[in-house]
Amino acid sequence: MMNQAVGEPGVLLSFEGIDGSGKSTQARLLADRLEAAGYETLLVREPGGTALSEHVRALLLENTDPSLEIDPVAEVLLFSAARAQLVAERIRPALAEGQVVIADRFFDSTTVYQAAGRELSVEWVRALNMQATRGLAPARTYFIDLPLEEAQARRAAHAADRMETSGTAFFERVRQAYLALTQEEERICQIDGAQPLEAIHETIWADVQSFLPTAPRASSAPSP
Repeated sequence: MMNQAVGEPGVLLSFEGIDGSGKSTQARLLADRLEAAGYETLLVREPGGTALSEHVRALLLENTDPSLEIDPVAEVLLFSAARAQLVAERIRPALAEGQVVIADRFFDSTTVYQAAGRELSVEWVRALNMQATRGLAPARTYFIDLPLEEAQARRAAHAADRMETSGTAFFERVRQAYLALTQEEERICQIDGAQPLEAIHETIWADVQSFLPTAPRASSAPSP
């Protein structure tokens, strides 16, 4: 698997976890802190982040048409199409400019949600992931792990999207697949999502230092 650091001056970081784990909050906290430290930062979400990808997101997640049925193979192809557009239109240009790109979900979500959750071929899904990103992989992935019961309790506070209505057995397969993937991939850092929000952020901040560009681009310019 190609690491983005091989060909780009920027760095790609991703956040993963089951719905309700707190990954989106941690992605925003990291982006805010990096920007405050002078790093040019791009925060994107999946699916979404481009005009095309947001249209795909609406199809995949919104429950506005309960009669709409999406076959599992069609689902994974739609997620991959949204990702391909996001990588081409926003992520690779930002990396080429030396930015720190933070992705709220990337291809690991497809591996666990569609391959494990929907019980599709893992090999086929992984090959599709690489085609969609053209070999792009995060330098570091933060997997915010949370027991299923606690994640479900957190999700109860807001209206469920289409994926979140997939049932307990589905999400248990997803979480177990995340745990297995963490053992396979050295780039994945597993973090206990039951800790206080600030403690999780400080753990991530300490770890991310070794993956960042040597100095914030904003601080490299001479002082007036």
